[in-house]
Amino acid sequence: MPAEANRDRATKAASAAGTAGAPAAAAKAHRAARTDTGTARTSPASPLTERQEARRRRILQACCRLACRGGFDAVQMREVAESSQVALGTLYRYFPSKIHLLVATMQDQLEHMHATLRKKPPAGETAAERAAETLMRAFRGLQREPQLADAMVRALTFADRSVSPEVDQVSRRTTMIILDAMGLTDPTPEQLSAVRVIEHTWHAALITWLSGRASIAQVRADIETACRLIDLTSPQAPASS
Repeated sequence: MPAEANRDRATKAASAAGTAGAPAAAAKAHRAARTDTGTARTSPASPLTERQEARRRRILQACCRLACRGGFDAVQMREVAESSQVALGTLYRYFPSKIHLLVATMQDQLEHMHATLRKKPPAGETAAERAAETLMRAFRGLQREPQLADAMVRALTFADRSVSPEVDQVSRRTTMIILDAMGLTDPTPEQLSAVRVIEHTWHAALITWLSGRASIAQVRADIETACRLIDLTSPQAPASS
């Protein structure tokens, strides 16, 4: 089946990338997965059975509920296990720590956002405008549940090397969202560099907003400014003298 084949190719392309190569790998995955709106697996690496996938889904939903109510501190592994009706040992086999769980939740949230954004693509005239509109829509989605957003962002900030594969998947999904908005299937190295800067800006803007140090207007201004790099790196852009 073509859609399933596309998902398989996307997963293989995404899994092959390390942290430094995440945007480039995401570009390859993006080309293979433009029709993929399914849920990618973070852990374990081997394919999950239908029953295992349902269990993993319950765990992520329980994590979301707890984080929405009380933020980062409210997500306790024992409570997640009880809420999702799995044994604590089983939970740790899926997610070795609270940080792994919250980063996987961030990935899952981005995948849902990506599917929604594909159903209603941005309408800007330029790639920069479309990327900025898309990231602001994603930002507003996180804004609706600020405690959940804070918990996920804190997990990304606290993540060490043991969580690198999960963090890489979050980065790849963010890159794919931006590339879709730009309408690019074969970005240049310069464009991928611009995407990395945009990702960093979006993440930093989210942190400053969550900490109360930036208004929504400031977030929008920063994202729009960063997204202008896209037009500057376009092959049609005039070369600097």
